Amino acid sequence: MTDEALYPTENDRITDIDGILVGNSHDAAVRSGTTVILPDQPVMMGVDVRGGAPGTRDTDALDPTCLVNGFHGLVLSGGSVFGLGAVDGVVSWLSERGRGLSLGACIVPVVPGAILFDLANGGDKNWGALPPYRALGIKACEAASRTIEEGAMGAGFGALAGDRRGGLGTAALRSASGFHVGALVAVNSYGPPMDDQFDRIPLPKEGLVGANTTIAAIATDLALDKAGCRRLAIMAQDGLARSLRPIHTPYDGDTVFALSTGAISPPEPFSRSLLVAGAMAADALARAVGKALAAAGQAE
Repeated sequence: MTDEALYPTENDRITDIDGILVGNSHDAAVRSGTTVILPDQPVMMGVDVRGGAPGTRDTDALDPTCLVNGFHGLVLSGGSVFGLGAVDGVVSWLSERGRGLSLGACIVPVVPGAILFDLANGGDKNWGALPPYRALGIKACEAASRTIEEGAMGAGFGALAGDRRGGLGTAALRSASGFHVGALVAVNSYGPPMDDQFDRIPLPKEGLVGANTTIAAIATDLALDKAGCRRLAIMAQDGLARSLRPIHTPYDGDTVFALSTGAISPPEPFSRSLLVAGAMAADALARAVGKALAAAGQAE
């Protein structure tokens, strides 16, 4: 078994993987937003949830024992439980364009999602009976492209990381054998970024259950099934552990999705290729966290 050299992709972003687009939208008054990942073809997907207070939608469908083997989009959103409504907008947008499962007279897209808590960040949350997230989901779809702005964008628009501004970040790597792994993260963590001087870093004050959460997506063109995608998401979580402290607390809903376009067959035995992809995922996610916070800090 030889070492695998890794290289940054041309633009260092998740959309360097062919067939992946990302769209962002936000409401400045509400101080919240939504990020959508749109594959041009159905993808395999898995998930790993490690926070103690998650907010998710359709993650059960990602279990390898469940029926669905093609997913049509992924939503990361602010807004806590209200933000799950962004998925409704994405489902409607995709269905209108004929992208989903053909079930009787309906086209039914399968779109998992996860949310973070940004309800206490000072924005105007008095939206009455019509939270803005369904509309934000549609706007994010309309904005989907290969270009990704980092910092206070999309799901990271109203995010915080400890006592500083959180945000959206992305990174991507290419293996020497030719496949790619990218990360996209909305950092809204209970703890601040990691620091080498652990003895000088106090833990943050106790917070509210569910009041934070870092949510992320990993994408690869390496062909993986749902079980392989789940393992990729599990390994990617190490990137959060390297970059944020504490992480996976009772107050966070930390969730990492992983998706595969299936464009490249494993160049080595499957387990070896998955090992390399998982290491790449953790590296890319840690880098994406750093880029998110750096970009958010520059905007302050």
